[in-house]
Amino acid sequence: MPSLDVVNKLDMQKIDNGINVANRKISQRYDFRGAHILVELNKKDKTLKVEVPDDMKLKAVQEIVNGSLHDQGVSPKIIDWGKKEEASLGAIRLNCKLVEGIEKDIAKIIVQKVKDSGLKLKSSIQGDQVRLEGKSIDDLQEMMGLLRADADITVPLQFDNMKR
Repeated sequence: MPSLDVVNKLDMQKIDNGINVANRKISQRYDFRGAHILVELNKKDKTLKVEVPDDMKLKAVQEIVNGSLHDQGVSPKIIDWGKKEEASLGAIRLNCKLVEGIEKDIAKIIVQKVKDSGLKLKSSIQGDQVRLEGKSIDDLQEMMGLLRADADITVPLQFDNMKR
Protein backbone atom coordinates (compact mmCIF):
# COMPACT_ATOMS: atom_id res chain seq x y z
CA MET A 1 0.00 0.00 0.00
CA PRO A 2 1.58 3.33 -1.06
CA SER A 3 2.26 5.86 1.68
CA LEU A 4 4.06 9.13 2.36
CA ASP A 5 4.82 11.39 5.29
CA VAL A 6 3.84 15.07 5.42
CA VAL A 7 6.59 16.85 7.38
CA ASN A 8 8.12 20.25 8.06
CA LYS A 9 11.91 19.96 8.22
CA LEU A 10 14.46 22.76 8.36
CA ASP A 11 17.55 22.70 6.17
CA MET A 12 19.83 24.74 8.43
CA GLN A 13 22.54 25.10 5.75
CA LYS A 14 20.13 26.74 3.30
CA ILE A 15 18.74 28.94 6.07
CA ASP A 16 22.28 29.98 7.07
CA ASN A 17 23.09 30.80 3.44
CA GLY A 18 19.89 32.86 3.15
CA ILE A 19 20.67 34.84 6.32
CA ASN A 20 24.24 35.48 5.13
CA VAL A 21 22.93 36.76 1.77
CA ALA A 22 20.41 38.96 3.63
CA ASN A 23 23.18 40.43 5.81
CA ARG A 24 25.23 41.17 2.69
CA LYS A 25 22.26 42.92 1.05
CA ILE A 26 21.58 44.91 4.22
CA SER A 27 25.21 46.07 4.43
CA GLN A 28 25.07 47.28 0.82
CA ARG A 29 21.86 49.33 1.12
CA TYR A 30 22.38 53.06 1.11
CA ASP A 31 19.42 53.86 3.36
CA PHE A 32 20.81 51.54 6.07
CA ARG A 33 24.22 53.29 6.24
CA GLY A 34 25.17 54.22 9.80
CA ALA A 35 22.18 52.41 11.34
CA HIS A 36 22.62 49.56 13.80
CA ILE A 37 20.95 46.60 12.08
CA LEU A 38 21.56 43.07 13.30
CA VAL A 39 20.26 39.82 11.82
CA GLU A 40 21.79 36.87 13.62
CA LEU A 41 20.98 33.15 13.30
CA ASN A 42 21.49 30.78 16.23
CA LYS A 43 21.63 27.31 14.67
CA LYS A 44 21.62 25.43 17.96
CA ASP A 45 18.49 27.08 19.38
CA LYS A 46 16.94 27.57 15.92
CA THR A 47 16.25 31.24 16.59
CA LEU A 48 16.78 34.45 14.68
CA LYS A 49 17.65 37.71 16.46
CA VAL A 50 16.78 40.95 14.65
CA GLU A 51 17.61 44.46 15.89
CA VAL A 52 16.65 47.60 13.95
CA PRO A 53 16.25 51.31 14.78
CA ASP A 54 12.61 51.79 13.64
CA ASP A 55 9.50 50.17 12.13
CA MET A 56 10.27 51.22 8.57
CA LYS A 57 13.67 49.53 8.63
CA LEU A 58 12.12 46.48 10.33
CA LYS A 59 9.68 46.03 7.46
CA ALA A 60 12.51 46.38 4.91
CA VAL A 61 14.71 43.88 6.80
CA GLN A 62 11.84 41.38 6.95
CA GLU A 63 11.34 41.68 3.19
CA ILE A 64 15.07 41.21 2.56
CA VAL A 65 15.25 38.13 4.82
CA ASN A 66 12.11 36.60 3.29
CA GLY A 67 13.41 37.23 -0.23
CA SER A 68 16.83 35.77 0.55
CA LEU A 69 15.29 32.64 2.07
CA HIS A 70 12.99 32.28 -0.93
CA ASP A 71 15.99 32.55 -3.29
CA GLN A 72 17.62 29.66 -1.38
CA GLY A 73 14.50 27.50 -1.84
CA VAL A 74 13.33 27.88 1.78
CA SER A 75 9.79 29.01 2.52
CA PRO A 76 9.58 32.26 4.51
CA LYS A 77 6.77 30.62 6.52
CA ILE A 78 9.41 28.97 8.74
CA ILE A 79 9.99 32.25 10.62
CA ASP A 80 7.66 33.09 13.48
CA TRP A 81 8.47 36.80 13.79
CA GLY A 82 7.09 37.08 17.34
CA LYS A 83 6.49 40.33 19.21
CA LYS A 84 8.44 43.57 19.11
CA GLU A 85 10.52 44.35 22.17
CA GLU A 86 12.17 47.59 23.20
CA ALA A 87 15.96 47.50 22.93
CA SER A 88 18.48 50.17 23.92
CA LEU A 89 18.06 53.74 22.61
CA GLY A 90 14.55 53.13 21.30
CA ALA A 91 15.56 50.39 18.90
CA ILE A 92 13.31 47.42 18.13
CA ARG A 93 14.34 43.84 18.88
CA LEU A 94 12.68 40.69 17.62
CA ASN A 95 13.51 37.21 18.89
CA CYS A 96 12.15 35.01 16.13
CA LYS A 97 11.63 31.27 16.24
CA LEU A 98 12.24 28.93 13.33
CA VAL A 99 9.25 26.59 13.09
CA GLU A 100 10.06 22.92 12.65
CA GLY A 101 7.62 20.04 12.72
CA ILE A 102 3.85 20.11 12.38
CA GLU A 103 1.92 21.17 15.47
CA LYS A 104 -1.17 19.23 16.57
CA ASP A 105 -3.60 21.95 15.43
CA ILE A 106 -2.16 22.06 11.92
CA ALA A 107 -1.94 18.25 11.80
CA LYS A 108 -5.66 18.10 12.59
CA ILE A 109 -6.35 20.58 9.77
CA ILE A 110 -4.36 18.35 7.38
CA VAL A 111 -6.27 15.23 8.48
CA GLN A 112 -9.58 17.08 8.01
CA LYS A 113 -8.51 18.23 4.52
CA VAL A 114 -7.75 14.61 3.61
CA LYS A 115 -11.21 13.51 4.80
CA ASP A 116 -12.94 16.39 2.99
CA SER A 117 -11.10 15.74 -0.28
CA GLY A 118 -13.09 12.60 -1.08
CA LEU A 119 -9.94 10.69 -1.98
CA LYS A 120 -9.58 7.16 -0.66
CA LEU A 121 -6.75 7.90 1.75
CA LYS A 122 -6.10 7.10 5.39
CA SER A 123 -4.31 9.70 7.48
CA SER A 124 -2.74 9.42 10.91
CA ILE A 125 -0.86 11.86 13.11
CA GLN A 126 2.52 10.48 14.17
CA GLY A 127 4.30 12.92 16.47
CA ASP A 128 5.20 15.98 14.42
CA GLN A 129 4.29 14.49 11.05
CA VAL A 130 1.22 13.11 9.27
CA ARG A 131 1.24 9.77 7.45
CA LEU A 132 -0.98 9.34 4.40
CA GLU A 133 -1.80 5.90 3.01
CA GLY A 134 -3.85 5.01 -0.03
CA LYS A 135 -4.43 2.39 -2.70
CA SER A 136 -2.98 4.44 -5.55
CA ILE A 137 -0.05 6.81 -5.88
CA ASP A 138 -2.23 9.09 -8.01
CA ASP A 139 -4.45 9.80 -5.00
CA LEU A 140 -1.39 10.61 -2.88
CA GLN A 141 -0.03 12.95 -5.53
CA GLU A 142 -3.38 14.70 -5.90
CA MET A 143 -3.53 15.19 -2.13
CA MET A 144 0.00 16.62 -2.20
CA GLY A 145 -1.17 19.24 -4.70
CA LEU A 146 -4.25 20.08 -2.61
CA LEU A 147 -2.16 20.52 0.55
CA ARG A 148 0.41 22.72 -1.22
CA ALA A 149 -2.33 25.03 -2.51
CA ASP A 150 -4.16 25.33 0.83
CA ALA A 151 -3.97 28.72 2.54
CA ASP A 152 -5.10 27.45 5.97
CA ILE A 153 -1.82 25.63 6.51
CA THR A 154 0.64 28.14 7.97
CA VAL A 155 3.79 26.01 7.84
CA PRO A 156 5.73 24.90 4.77
CA LEU A 157 5.13 21.25 3.97
CA GLN A 158 7.53 18.71 2.55
CA PHE A 159 6.56 15.22 1.45
CA ASP A 160 8.96 12.55 2.57
CA ASN A 161 9.39 8.78 2.65
CA MET A 162 7.14 7.93 -0.30
CA LYS A 163 6.73 4.19 -0.65
CA ARG A 164 5.03 2.33 -3.48
